Amino acid sequence: MSELSKRRLKMWIRMLGVTRASESHLREFLRVKHATTLPRFDVLAALYRRRDGVTMSELSRMLLVSNGNATAVVDRLESDGLVRRTPSDADRRTVFVALTPEGLAQFEGLAADHEREVDRLFASLSEPDLDMLTEILKRMGKP
Repeated sequence: MSELSKRRLKMWIRMLGVTRASESHLREFLRVKHATTLPRFDVLAALYRRRDGVTMSELSRMLLVSNGNATAVVDRLESDGLVRRTPSDADRRTVFVALTPEGLAQFEGLAADHEREVDRLFASLSEPDLDMLTEILKRMGKP
């Protein structure tokens, strides 16, 4: 292995460590401060981006999870009154899911707190740091 190859491996391990630590911190933040989970937050965020609603299959694809995982989270959100399911007029096997007004309001508050926590988590990064890191990550996203 070349020295460059070893450095890339170390970079990968460091990047993975930062990602895991950040995600763990945000999971704990959501649990402690908002009595919710990251999967619930992710579903609410996906539905917030698509206010008109999505099918369960679309939601699973957006979140990169199985239909079963998405269904379990949506079941709980529906029982909490944060989302609603609506059967399709065209195909009764298809169900649309969307935020309720209560879900929309709750997510907006949650998202604002989440953004503040992410900002705090990465406060040591300056604007030039963010520009450079964003550019590097964009290049890395193209294997």
